[in-house]
Amino acid sequence: MKYVLVTGGVVSGLGKGVTASSIGLILKACGLRVTSIKIDPYLNTDAGTMSPFEHGEVYVLDDGGEVDLDLGNYERFLDIKLTGDNNITTGKIYQSVIDKERRGDYLGKTVQVVPHITDAIQEWIERVAVIPVDGKDGPPDVCVIELGGTIGDIESMPFIEALGQFSYRVGAGNFCLIHVSLVPVLSVVGEQKTKPTQHSVRGLRSLGLTPNILACRSTTELEENVKEKISRFCHVPLDNIITLYDVSNIWRVPLLLRDQKAHEAILKVLNLKGVAQEPALGEWTSRAALCDKLQEPVRVAMVGKYTGLSDAYLSVLKALVHACVACHRKLCIDLIAASDLEDETSRENPENYKSAWKLLKGANAILVPGGFGDRGVEGKILASRYARANRIPFLGICLGMQIAVIEFARSILGLLDANSTEFDPDTQNPCVIFMPEGSKTHMGGTMRLGSRRTYFKVEDCKSAKLYGNQSFIDERHRHRYEVNPNMVQQLEDAGLSFTGKDESGHRMEIVELPNHPYFIGVQFHPEFKSRPGTPSALFLGLIAAATGQLETLLKKGVPKTWSLSNGTSGLKSHRYVNGTKMANGSLDGIYCNGNGIHV
Repeated sequence: MKYVLVTGGVVSGLGKGVTASSIGLILKACGLRVTSIKIDPYLNTDAGTMSPFEHGEVYVLDDGGEVDLDLGNYERFLDIKLTGDNNITTGKIYQSVIDKERRGDYLGKTVQVVPHITDAIQEWIERVAVIPVDGKDGPPDVCVIELGGTIGDIESMPFIEALGQFSYRVGAGNFCLIHVSLVPVLSVVGEQKTKPTQHSVRGLRSLGLTPNILACRSTTELEENVKEKISRFCHVPLDNIITLYDVSNIWRVPLLLRDQKAHEAILKVLNLKGVAQEPALGEWTSRAALCDKLQEPVRVAMVGKYTGLSDAYLSVLKALVHACVACHRKLCIDLIAASDLEDETSRENPENYKSAWKLLKGANAILVPGGFGDRGVEGKILASRYARANRIPFLGICLGMQIAVIEFARSILGLLDANSTEFDPDTQNPCVIFMPEGSKTHMGGTMRLGSRRTYFKVEDCKSAKLYGNQSFIDERHRHRYEVNPNMVQQLEDAGLSFTGKDESGHRMEIVELPNHPYFIGVQFHPEFKSRPGTPSALFLGLIAAATGQLETLLKKGVPKTWSLSNGTSGLKSHRYVNGTKMANGSLDGIYCNGNGIHV
């Protein structure tokens, strides 16, 4: 087994996740089988209880693992299926060691960070690295490990010590360390400054790790004399200094690595040059070129609770891009704070209220993503009502589906107090209720999580056609409330159609309005399985409906894999906030006008 470790220095948010994903992709293109591990040094057991404002979205895996959003990047780039064990946290490591101590596995020894914690980290990496994630038999060839945070952080010290021991134990020919650092350009002098990288590498060496390759983030390509200076002071060969400068879209990052022969440097360190082939990235190159050519816009209004941080909806944004490029449209998305649509805002902040409604009414499609808590719920209900009444294409995900059902009950059934027991425990018309198997005392890992099967109950419906007229589908879930099965008949008699249900037939999974151009709500999260070449069926349907292509799409059927003639995905890589260009560490930037983002 070969290991590639990606670390970061100077500042956080340099784009280690995209860099690690791109490295994995280019190695896969060389004919190698690749898996990935993300190390997060926080004490949480997993990302499940963390606010999206703290750490971005919680990405959900097939096995129900609630993990860091970087694992979403790995899955999308490499087209693999990871498990919860591919995300290591301090909480998981300490819990496993404490459990062993309680069982008496250490035979009376004093349990310490070294060797017990560090050994547990190494054992975890070795165990997970050999698990196949590409659907094939046998272990992968290379494991790409990303160490979260920044070198020097106190919480990452046990991991750095463990990885130092690990590199020595597996041997130099089996371990490659790539350090991502920052080379800033000071506006006053316009010069690329190498000192931050020098200090970062010095700190890394002092902790027992020596970088084989330096990946330097900068706004522009590194000048030759700057690379020579970094090589001289950091003791890294000149050919192993890679520039990660701003590019037109995220899909160009692997091409950037290939053009600088990063794969050759990695393969040389890992003694794989005689095994691997030249990277086959023809399709990826065409995909990146196509991304830059899109001009005709489609406007999508996303009404959510966490609009202050676009990473809170990262997978949704990616899925929208995948669908937009498949439909040959440039995505312009407006993030609307749901609370800004409410009547209370019209009194307290009329400008925000007016702006939010202007964006909503100017959209070609409306999307309401998942969320928790009652803030902004009434605004989401208003957005659903506007989409239903004005026949605007609508997609509701998780909570978005639930509020669509609540709005229908209020407006069509006349049940004005219809609500979810999450927001009003005493409502007389509970359209959405707490699931019986859920826990009201423990938050972490107690939801209905992971891949679950949905059976189509109505053959002639849009969702079934979009999924290729399959009898069932498997999608990922993350919820603890569900549509009240006791109200289903009443809602269906009024015109709502529950076209998809779970295996029991009592849990509602998909809801549609048959007489609407496109009005679909789903309890699951289809965004988590969207891929660049295979956009999510429901996101594809939403964009197709918004651009007048849905009828054609449904007639010819949705292919399992979209060829380049249909398009793939891409994101602009600079950020503009109120007209100001900002650095974007994830290499996955956005265009922002203060109210929304343009991708």
